[in-house]
Amino acid sequence: MIKIKKYTCGLMASGMLLFSACADKLEVEPPHNITDKQIAELLASGDEAKIKIVMGGMANAMPLLFNNAGASGAGTADMYYTAQGLDVNRILEGNDVVLSDVEGLDGLVGPVEYQMGDFITAASTKNFAYWKYAWYCVTTANQMLNYLPDDVVATNNFLKECKARGLVARAYGYAYLMENYQDAFLQGGNAKLGIMLYDKFQPTQPNKARSTAKETYDFIKADLNNAITLLKAAGIGYTTGIADISDIDLGVANFLLARVSIWTGDWATAISATTEILSKYPNLMSQAQYGGKNTGTATDPLIKPESNGFLNNEQNPEVILGFALGTANTHFLAYMNPFGRGNGGEQRAYKRIDNRLYEKIAADDYRKDGFMLAAFGDYTYPASNKVAFIPSYTNMKFAATHGLNSTNKADVGLSSFCNMRASEVLLMKAEAEAQSGADAAAKATLDKLLAARTRTGAVALTTATYPSMQGLTTLQMVQLQTRIELWGEGGREFYNNKRWNIPVDRANSANHVAKTSYPVSKMTLQIPEDEMLYNPLAVQN
Repeated sequence: MIKIKKYTCGLMASGMLLFSACADKLEVEPPHNITDKQIAELLASGDEAKIKIVMGGMANAMPLLFNNAGASGAGTADMYYTAQGLDVNRILEGNDVVLSDVEGLDGLVGPVEYQMGDFITAASTKNFAYWKYAWYCVTTANQMLNYLPDDVVATNNFLKECKARGLVARAYGYAYLMENYQDAFLQGGNAKLGIMLYDKFQPTQPNKARSTAKETYDFIKADLNNAITLLKAAGIGYTTGIADISDIDLGVANFLLARVSIWTGDWATAISATTEILSKYPNLMSQAQYGGKNTGTATDPLIKPESNGFLNNEQNPEVILGFALGTANTHFLAYMNPFGRGNGGEQRAYKRIDNRLYEKIAADDYRKDGFMLAAFGDYTYPASNKVAFIPSYTNMKFAATHGLNSTNKADVGLSSFCNMRASEVLLMKAEAEAQSGADAAAKATLDKLLAARTRTGAVALTTATYPSMQGLTTLQMVQLQTRIELWGEGGREFYNNKRWNIPVDRANSANHVAKTSYPVSKMTLQIPEDEMLYNPLAVQN
């Protein structure tokens, strides 16, 4: 198997600047320490060693776009600075995640999102960060793809893999834009505008108007299908070993293809892509690997991340794309870990489960252990010695009192990170089956997840026996299990609510602090005002 080694090269260190689609307003320095002409000449020379150093450096930057910090144009502003932080914002904009137990604490991060304030208008800085991050992904990919037209790639398998990585990264950026900046495709978005499609990097190229939503998704799917073809031709399959989880491989490409297909109602493609992935990732996390486990006492907890598959990829057989300790950004855990030093811990911005969802988790479903039914009570945080009260329903799913591979509580927050995992693939497959009318197949797919999530020693749960699923349609079963399984992950609830036309309605929750209602029609962001100002062809949502 051809592998892109972790080449280090000065040309990729800091030259790729943030990009807004308004091409004539870019402030762009030369993106490399060698000129475009020199790179083109190098590629034409056939010098494999030099080609691998130069193009390998660029290609290795593509997976890191999923693990980005600093590309949002938000400085170091908490949850707007990293891709992980942007996802945490989104999880607060739904029904299933409760922020803290007290409204208005000075230390809370995310109250505007949780209270469903202004995160969509053109002038909102809470909007602009998503635009900048997505365009950074598109532009970074285009900078590399500029050097890799088909005639240059030709039969060179190394360059095929490089190009595939760029195509996947570009598709990811455009899909992210569509998820945020247009109504869901199956909820009226198919008749609306998509995004400006730039297929090359050129600072002086003319502005473009927004393509249609269909044209945009066709572009995204073409990139992904082309990437899959190139990966297969280059001999790059599913790199399932722990050392290879940060690669862009067939698993990552097919995951994104399945996700885009779910958004656009292409159920057949979604089923095909997810079936292929699951054949390579047949194993799910065990009860021992699922969430934090206290091996200390009730008052002096010891919750080591080593055994938690959400914090230690070595304990997670489901990881399709993830990043190792030291490479992975740690912002997600800082916001989600109730025992951490960051905003999810000592600042009391606890992430708790809505009691209504908790009550739907079966007693024999060990995922229920991922949340505290009773309050933990006072906890003394490391380093600061601050004492704060951890309330009921706070998550243990992402809990740790120590850092990964550390015996010092002051290191709490260090972990690896999983971006894509097999349980979500299984749920996408079940949804596609349910949406296409294959109810029996969808239930059989769900049964695999439920069996894997049944408490040790209990009779395997099924769609026929899961108490809260009785009387639901097959699609509603999938929706419920998606909410339970992916709680707190990747902003998925927000995006799924857009797709499923489910509004925010917390009125009947016993533990939500903000009893907010919010319509699906307001989940689509406006095009940021900078784009509207500098691109005369831009049309507002």
